[in-house]
Amino acid sequence: MAITRTRLCRTSLLLGATILAGASLPAVAQTTSKPVKASSSAHHKAAHKSAGKRMASTASTTSPAVASASAPVSTNARRNTLVSLSGPLPAGNESITVVGSALSTSRNANANPVQIITAKQIAQTGVNNLGDYLMRLPSVGSSATTNAVTNGGGGVSCTDLRNLGTSRVLVLIDGKRTTVNGATNCVDMNSIPVQQIQSVEILRDGGSELYGADAVSGVINIKMRHDVNTGNVTVRGSISQYGDAPEGLISAFKGWNFDHGKGNITLFGQYLTSTGVMQRNRAWANPAAQNNPVSGSPTFGSGIASNGTFYPDSGGKYTSHDNGNTVVPFTNGDRYPFNRDQSLTNNYQDTSLSGDTHYDVNKHLTVYANVLYSHRTSNNFLAPVPVTGSIPPSSLPGAITVPGNYPGNPFGEDTTIYRRMTEFGSRRFEHATDTVTGMFGAKGEITHGWMYDASYTYGVNREQVRGLNVGNYANLLNAWGLRADEPGNPDSTLSYDPTVCQASAGCSISSPFGHLSPQGVAYSNYTTVENIQYQFRDTNFRVHNNHVVSMPWKNGGDLGIALGMEHRSEQVSDSPDPLVAQGIALTNTQAYSGGGFSVSEGYLEGKLNLLKNAFLAKDLTIDAQGRYSSYNTFGGAKNWKASINWAPNRDIQLRATLGTSYRQPSVYQMFGGQQLSYEFANDPCAQVSSYGASSANVAATCARQGLPANFQMVSAGQVPTLQGGNAALKPETGRTYTFGTVLTPHWVPGLSLAATYWHYTVKNMISAIGTQYLLDQCYTGANTGYCGNIIRNAQTQQIQTASALYENLGGLRTGGLDLDLDYNFRVTRHDHVMLSNNFQQLISYQQQYVPGGQWYNYDGRLLYNNSTGQPRVRNYTSATWRHDAFSFTYMMNFTGGMVWNDQSVDITKATGGRYKTPGIFTHDITLAYQLNRWNFETGVRNLFDKKPPYVVDGSTNTNVYQYGNLFMGRNVFVQAGVNF
Repeated sequence: MAITRTRLCRTSLLLGATILAGASLPAVAQTTSKPVKASSSAHHKAAHKSAGKRMASTASTTSPAVASASAPVSTNARRNTLVSLSGPLPAGNESITVVGSALSTSRNANANPVQIITAKQIAQTGVNNLGDYLMRLPSVGSSATTNAVTNGGGGVSCTDLRNLGTSRVLVLIDGKRTTVNGATNCVDMNSIPVQQIQSVEILRDGGSELYGADAVSGVINIKMRHDVNTGNVTVRGSISQYGDAPEGLISAFKGWNFDHGKGNITLFGQYLTSTGVMQRNRAWANPAAQNNPVSGSPTFGSGIASNGTFYPDSGGKYTSHDNGNTVVPFTNGDRYPFNRDQSLTNNYQDTSLSGDTHYDVNKHLTVYANVLYSHRTSNNFLAPVPVTGSIPPSSLPGAITVPGNYPGNPFGEDTTIYRRMTEFGSRRFEHATDTVTGMFGAKGEITHGWMYDASYTYGVNREQVRGLNVGNYANLLNAWGLRADEPGNPDSTLSYDPTVCQASAGCSISSPFGHLSPQGVAYSNYTTVENIQYQFRDTNFRVHNNHVVSMPWKNGGDLGIALGMEHRSEQVSDSPDPLVAQGIALTNTQAYSGGGFSVSEGYLEGKLNLLKNAFLAKDLTIDAQGRYSSYNTFGGAKNWKASINWAPNRDIQLRATLGTSYRQPSVYQMFGGQQLSYEFANDPCAQVSSYGASSANVAATCARQGLPANFQMVSAGQVPTLQGGNAALKPETGRTYTFGTVLTPHWVPGLSLAATYWHYTVKNMISAIGTQYLLDQCYTGANTGYCGNIIRNAQTQQIQTASALYENLGGLRTGGLDLDLDYNFRVTRHDHVMLSNNFQQLISYQQQYVPGGQWYNYDGRLLYNNSTGQPRVRNYTSATWRHDAFSFTYMMNFTGGMVWNDQSVDITKATGGRYKTPGIFTHDITLAYQLNRWNFETGVRNLFDKKPPYVVDGSTNTNVYQYGNLFMGRNVFVQAGVNF
């Protein structure tokens, strides 16, 4: 029903903390059918109904959404008004379930640093998926796959915390595990309908002791809307200032109560479409630099030209301008501008459908079920495929060396050929993904306050990947009339033999010095098909009692106990195209990946409220958690966590946590088949002088391998790197501690200040060595053991492969300081102001690649060669002014500057033309207006069209992981929604 402005103001006075959340009135109007109870002794169907299905806000947070209502609501109308403002929130001191604890205890007795994000905060940014919003937060790192990662990203949006990687953060939905994307082994944020999200809880602390492996850096718990008894339709659209990158979203939900409110059925649906940006349409990304010289201009584009790049045995570098009839010396003007054919962001469409239901049989039994289905299609473009020979471990010839007697060979001698196959057209990669997660369970009261929650979750993700215009290497050699002298030997020489083409149906003879005929294109082109499947099963049983016993001393509180058991299994199967697996297709080779694991676990938590409402102890609570895990792959593991929360008075809270973590290797890290990836790196033998004091060592190592002093790298900026799983991996272990304070001075109503110091240590860290680091360690002599990982082609002396499989590295240590401010106050009867600021100061980030070896300091560094950055300072600010039905929101994001690092040393003026990126600010604004049942919103993201800072990454002229959110440029969105 419509809510008048007068009633809204009255509710604002009674429930100022709810207003702090900044939730607009109609955004979630009347999303529940049941009134919120005002007493902590509320009937279990109100107090515990939400405990198992959703995890509500916590007091020990830094978000304005965490404040509880200060007074009971006297009428059903006002209770419904409260619900319409911020969703179902308990009043007074009612118990709630908080991420980081299995107990539903008072919100002001939690030591865990938890940040709450409301649905309104997400909506006012105008983003269409949760991943794009999370990138704004200082605690969310840059080492995740986003929608801007086009080469290998596949339209998936993942996230991480503290730059510890997507494999070390656990994403939950309503407090329980969900299905991950099989290709990336992470939860795809694109598959979660943003309009269905009620709030997001971020545990910025380790959680392995309660939630199991993966929760090394923390937990992101996505709370979905339940118990809806109204409906809503929302439409949103956006477009960039350049007239491209249109995005559209339409979502709807409707809920029905039945049997006098004992049951509910809620349906949600959403369709999202986003058209990507081509790199040629952004001046800052075109053309793409391939190196970073100390003086002079960088080299742009690829050395593999569409007209061919020819290396005769007598020396020199040539190309052709008239389809191979004559040859001319190769110049920089002949380099291929691959960026004009390349996507800068992915095109994707996502359709999501979900159903949620529950029925309260009695106080001992509530049955519930929910199903979430998502269908995503995405595509992106890459430049036409380059041909340099076979791709290891193929048995086809590793180099295309045309014999001197080949008809039309203008050199009359053996000549090595590289060619960009523009005849095939740009490569296009199409992904079609289906993800479904179903959870079924029952919960209720056993007896005397002992509550249970038993559930079974099944999830499956299936993805098919099609690679168009990839090409067939074996057929291409036939079309050129070339035959291997030693079939099956990749080092074999080639001979001219036109019969290999004549014997193949559809083949048309062409010359490698010119372009293929149309018939030759049809014969040599190829489309690959890859199929991936992930399955997940989870059986979970939880029991808890918030008030097992009261302490016998004065002002003593209660002891709460929670315990549970969980059995989980995961399996992955990744079947590449047969020609890809055999190394016949002209794309990166890839072997089959498959495997799985199962784990049985038990956990226990005890929370003891030692004192409450005592002198110098408004609250004094200690909490201990432990978990035992038994893996079928590695055996048993134990994790624990202890915390303390002390509030001397109502104005200050002191808190601290200390815990351990354990993470087994993921299925891909253990069982992933080896595949080739072209990583951004440069051959040390082609840039000896750039190594400064180590140049002599590099020159000597190159000379010992038989490389000439004037050696040139053909494919500048890219080194073929063999990646894959390692069955010999051991689990990671770690330790995390935090301590901090929360200030909520009663003389400044609505003000909350929080400071938290955090520190993580990870041992036996599972990762792959960076390609440039591996090359540098070998050729400078710092670690000659890595030289065995580098294989050069016997004929061309180019790097054929550098092997960088997953391994247990030394470790990682990182720590920093979070400062959070929330201030919400009423200016007049009609005006409210809401301020929020999240600040992170990174104090240390060190990584060790060899146990007992050197620690590398990456604090304030950008691993510019297509990897992550560690800015020392990050900040996100939002300010909202609301005047009755109108609101205006301003948002500002700051990312500190960074020095470039190649994973070994910092780049300096003496070793690189560019060596650092500046700190950057971005700004957004949103205007909203509420008209009866209608809600209108419009805004501008990246208000001042801030461009990504220049970074020589060999592909986009910036760092896609750190600055991908700026690729679209300034863009405008408009949204309209109606409740019914």
